[in-house]
Amino acid sequence: MLASVRSSTLDGIDGAVVDVEVHVTNGLPAFTIVGLPDASCREARDRVRAAIESSDLSWPMQRITVNLAPTCVRKVGAGLDVPIGLGILAASEQIPLESLADISAVGELGLDGSLRPVPGILPMVDVLETGRVIVAAADAGVAALGAGDRVRPVRRLRDIVDVVSDGLPWPHVEPPPYDDEIVDEPDLADVRGQASARWGLEIAAAGGHHLLLIGPPGGGKTMLARRLAGLLPDLSPEAARMVTRVHSAAAIRLPGSGLVRRPPFRAPHHSASMAALVGGGSGRVSPGEMSIATEGVLFLDELGEFAPSVLDGLRQPLEEGVVRVARSGAMREHPANVLLVAAMNPCPCGEGGSVSCRCGPSSRLRYSRRISGPVLDRLDVMVHVDRPSPTALLEREPGESSSVVAERVARVRELAASRGARTNAALNREQLEDAAPLDSEATDVLHQALVDGRLSARGAMRVRAVARTIRDLDDAGPTIRARDIYCAIGFRVRPPLGGCDA
Repeated sequence: MLASVRSSTLDGIDGAVVDVEVHVTNGLPAFTIVGLPDASCREARDRVRAAIESSDLSWPMQRITVNLAPTCVRKVGAGLDVPIGLGILAASEQIPLESLADISAVGELGLDGSLRPVPGILPMVDVLETGRVIVAAADAGVAALGAGDRVRPVRRLRDIVDVVSDGLPWPHVEPPPYDDEIVDEPDLADVRGQASARWGLEIAAAGGHHLLLIGPPGGGKTMLARRLAGLLPDLSPEAARMVTRVHSAAAIRLPGSGLVRRPPFRAPHHSASMAALVGGGSGRVSPGEMSIATEGVLFLDELGEFAPSVLDGLRQPLEEGVVRVARSGAMREHPANVLLVAAMNPCPCGEGGSVSCRCGPSSRLRYSRRISGPVLDRLDVMVHVDRPSPTALLEREPGESSSVVAERVARVRELAASRGARTNAALNREQLEDAAPLDSEATDVLHQALVDGRLSARGAMRVRAVARTIRDLDDAGPTIRARDIYCAIGFRVRPPLGGCDA
């Protein structure tokens, strides 16, 4: 007898519909899964058999063939256990075949017949259009974001059989006791001194400009970078849903509500591979740290210690906001709309040419060459972070808190939205012409920088966008002034040694 159950599998950060076809016929007892399953899918044979027998049901001692259609899509994970089990029960006439007509299921089976959560539940239920979607009870909250009231959370396989065979109501399952979402965002008020670095951090947050912090160890680069996410506004509903999809696909623990509402902060180690940072993998195309940090902050500490080839892999995603991962027979596009903040020492020993520096000129040159020019060209704001003075360290009066700075950041981002862009950094050339007109003196300054070769065409456009952010933070006047351009160029072509309020 033949039975078919609708399900889905994870394909990158998206779901792909899978029809689980089960054929049970006379012959020597055997179990075969076809349709491009991975190792965890093939192991479903033992899990499903133990779960069926633990649920006081019979395992058919016949020839069982399971086809996962379409065969052109690789099936990954254990999320097909439940539909395989239901298909075997229907094909062996232990449950009515017609009862599965409007049902889809996603979940892993335990050996005791329990349903367990699976990674990527949100994108997987998003593509299922049946009237009822069966998921594990632990996945109910996240699955409801995609399937709404069609979700049927279940704890055990036997509960599903009782509903479809005996007409019993779907069991009422209490949602799991989630903890309240804890957002660990340190406060900018903890930073003592560092006026120029705080100013650069605010510009980066307000305009969405990529930031590079350069300075000796102990200057506070990491401390500053970890406070950047706290300056960003909450995610919009569309962005929150996208971030939740990516985190669900990457098997990252979601907040109790199921929806990620704050910009994520990711800080991968400098030994991260290209696949870990950008995305990819051999078994399936998985999202990398750039995609996991989308709509938030990606912090690369010790930038000079990352492999140069890995850093060069960031060039296209930083420019376009997406990662296109190509593998043989598959190409996936993942979001990568990140605010990059990087920190590095000026030289291998960290002292940067001071009297205590132990690095020779050739050593410093080799260290600087680990970051290519095209990568540096995409970092709009560069700030030199010196060690704070003893007076600043012992100052009892705290600086501005993150909440105060975040209000100014939100105001600038609202102005960018009124101009038709998500942030000032996202303004294209035509939008910049309208949103950032230059006065005559500012035009002369930018023209001279281009003539002198200090800026490329792309650099000039980015300087103009940074200048727009600086003016927005000042008084939001319509015209860009010369001092705004001077400040933006200073942030771009050299680490500024002081403020730029002149």
